[in-house]
This record gives sequence, structure tokens and C-alpha cells, in this order.
Amino acid sequence: MSDRKQFLVVMIVAALFVSWLGWRGFEVISLNQRLKDDPTVADYPYQHRVLRVEGRTAIMSSLRSHDVSTREALTTLFPSMKSLPDNHREWQRAERELARVQARAGNLVLQSSGISRIRWELDSNWYHLTRMQNNSNRFH
Repeated sequence: MSDRKQFLVVMIVAALFVSWLGWRGFEVISLNQRLKDDPTVADYPYQHRVLRVEGRTAIMSSLRSHDVSTREALTTLFPSMKSLPDNHREWQRAERELARVQARAGNLVLQSSGISRIRWELDSNWYHLTRMQNNSNRFH
């Protein structure tokens, strides 16, 4: 194959790859816009979002994981709850609300024709930024 033909093949493959990356980026932006347009999801203090799409699976951010309990998530989100006893009804209300909003966010994303599954991933970046902000606020 001549140099010119090899160059042309490489450029076509590169263009297809860049187009695919662009489509994936557009898909994530579009799904996140759907979440922002929903009042229930948008009004919650934590913004659930699509981090990336792998095939037909949307990877979404979550405050909970095997390593981070719902209680830890809620006390980070609502620091005033730290002083409440474990059996206080505000804990139950906050847990139900977090679960309801997270389920709604997942269902909104599942309505997209290209998505058939959700995988939740701990939003460790949110925790990191929240800790940095809290530390910064202590010094001001």
C-alpha cells in the first residue's frame, strides 16, 4: 500500500474514533441535561449525574457505596444531622428522600433509548471537594 493510501486509512480511522468520542460526550451531556431539567432531581442538594457511558450502561454518581454508609453520606450532605440520635425520624425521612431521588435519577436516564442499565459509582470527587470546602470555611 502506498504512503498516500496508508495516510488516508489512518485519517479515516482517526476521524471515526474522534466522532465516536464526540458522540459519547454528547450523550453524557444530554443525559445530564435531562437530570437538570427534572425538578425533583435538580432541587436535591446533591446533584446525581452521569459520569460516562460504557456500551448501553450509564455510570452514575452516588453518595453511597459498600465503603460509605447512607448515614455518612447524609451527615456529609446535611452536617446538622450529626447531632441527631440514630432513631430520630429525620434519619428515616432523609434516607427515604435520598433513595427516592437517586431512583428517580436512574429512571430518567433509563428512559434514554441507548441506555439499558445503570451502574452506580461512589462520587469520591464530591467528598474530596466537600472536605476541601469545609476546611477552607473553617479558616475564614
